Amino acid sequence: METTLNMPGTVALPDVHHGEEHEHHHHHESFISKYIFSQDHKTISKQFLITGIIWAIIGGLFSVLFRLQLGYPDSTFPWLEDILGRWAPGGKLSAEFYYALVTMHGTVLVFFVLTAGLSGTFSNLLIPLQIGARDMASPLLNMLSYWFFFAAGVVMLSSLFIQTGPFSGGWTAYPPLSALHDASPGSKLGVDLWITSMALFVVSSLLGGLNYIVTVLNMRTKGMTMTRLPLTIWAFFFTAVLGVLSFPVLFSGFILLLFDRNLGTSFYLSDIFIQSTERALPNEGGSAILYQHLFWFLGHPEVYIILLPAMGMASEILSTNSRKPIFGYMAMIGSLFAITILAFLVWAHHMFVTGLNPFLGAVFVLLTLLIAVPSAIKVFNWLTTLWRGNIRFTPAMLFAIGFVSLFISGGLTGIFLGNSALDIHLHDTYFVIAHFHIVMGVASFFGMYAGVYHWFPKMFGRQLNNTLGYVHFWGTIVCAYCIFWPMHYEGLSGMPRRYYDFSQWKTFNQFGELNKFITIVSILSFALQILFVFNFFYSIFKGRKLQTKNPWNSNTLEWTTPINAGHGNWPGEIPEVHRWAYDYGKDGVDHIPQTVPVGAHESKDH
Repeated sequence: METTLNMPGTVALPDVHHGEEHEHHHHHESFISKYIFSQDHKTISKQFLITGIIWAIIGGLFSVLFRLQLGYPDSTFPWLEDILGRWAPGGKLSAEFYYALVTMHGTVLVFFVLTAGLSGTFSNLLIPLQIGARDMASPLLNMLSYWFFFAAGVVMLSSLFIQTGPFSGGWTAYPPLSALHDASPGSKLGVDLWITSMALFVVSSLLGGLNYIVTVLNMRTKGMTMTRLPLTIWAFFFTAVLGVLSFPVLFSGFILLLFDRNLGTSFYLSDIFIQSTERALPNEGGSAILYQHLFWFLGHPEVYIILLPAMGMASEILSTNSRKPIFGYMAMIGSLFAITILAFLVWAHHMFVTGLNPFLGAVFVLLTLLIAVPSAIKVFNWLTTLWRGNIRFTPAMLFAIGFVSLFISGGLTGIFLGNSALDIHLHDTYFVIAHFHIVMGVASFFGMYAGVYHWFPKMFGRQLNNTLGYVHFWGTIVCAYCIFWPMHYEGLSGMPRRYYDFSQWKTFNQFGELNKFITIVSILSFALQILFVFNFFYSIFKGRKLQTKNPWNSNTLEWTTPINAGHGNWPGEIPEVHRWAYDYGKDGVDHIPQTVPVGAHESKDH
């Protein structure tokens, strides 16, 4: 139907009736069709978020358990045996289960929380709302993307309860540990379940990513040109492109791994001798390095699949709460695009110690250091947006500023690791752990928290408790730096990662007290996240009800929908867009929403 807008906010009567019929139709949905097998993007985003929160608690708990071993290698905790049984005989984690915990912690946090929980939540919530669409291009595929993710989670969880235990070969699943049933107890059925779970997860990501791309390209409302899109949408769009192009490569790597495990092929295996059975395997001609290429061809874009949504949301939140236009909008889009391209060209910097040709290594060093340029542009533009802004320190704003801080400090150590000569010393040490936890893990969590605090009112029609939000922020950022910053020094001294017990090494005995300190802080940090979880679920039901549609005085379209919008988002006609999303403090006006027509005497900034 033609848009019959006379002025912003007024709509023709037939459209209102059409909208009311649309709303009325959806009030007759059953509980199952509305909340479980929902095709409403807003409900699906909540499903992704709550599932992600549950997995974050599980993954965080794993890290607390293995930190106990690292901080107190000579102590026993009888309650551990009560909980874990034979995995913690005498109250001390078995070495095998320690490695399983490390493996599952990495897998769960990287894929289930920071990929599905972050991108799945906010791409679903914001893409239709911010571009002016009723829903995703395919609500059915959108629903399926969540249920494939859910199925992946069920399979992964089930691997924790089988007799031989979960997979314990590291979250990267390098062969031969992952390719041979006899390599270790953690290389048996747990690996097959792990690979099956990850295959289901890849299907979920592809269904979601294709949906996001098509929705952004085809379903924007009238007036919403690509250069009027909020930076959040640009970030989600490039994230989806990264996922669609790189996840199939990982999928192929997993399929070949399943073949090697169960069908006697030799894609990754060659010249293997198994000591426990005192026999040589017949496999010839395979290459374990091939798997590394296939894994890291996804693995490095994966870093940006996690980071880009956080970058987009931080841009939106920083601009909104600085009451200033985002600085360098086109440069921000250009740097997102550059990061997307370069993310595909740097994967072998994870492989400098594999015997890579030094000339090829030099090419990857150059490309790795080159990716610092668009990252630096983004940091400069965020800081310039904050500069002399009329800043409101909401919990969301604090987490967005915290994200920028972590991205800078964590990113700087990437310059060390990107240099192939230095990386020979630092590879597989605690320096690597410190770097990627700060820049990818904690920074992305901060972006995710910023998004939850900022858009919680849009999701649930209520406010989170601000006091708990401030406690959560300050406690978490202090804990994050106290946990991961000291690890740089451990790594510089050569302390290797994934070791079960350092107490017998004279070289690393000096870090005994430091490891104890890190363990205590990690337990405190975990408690702070439980505080956030309490705040989140309590506020869904008991939080302060929203009194206005636009609590942050923001310009983007999602704040023009009703407080508790039905399926379809807008009753009546979808609003038309007349300007970009960042007209804050323009011509003496605090904020001008995208739906307001450009005035004749308005200054032409954009």
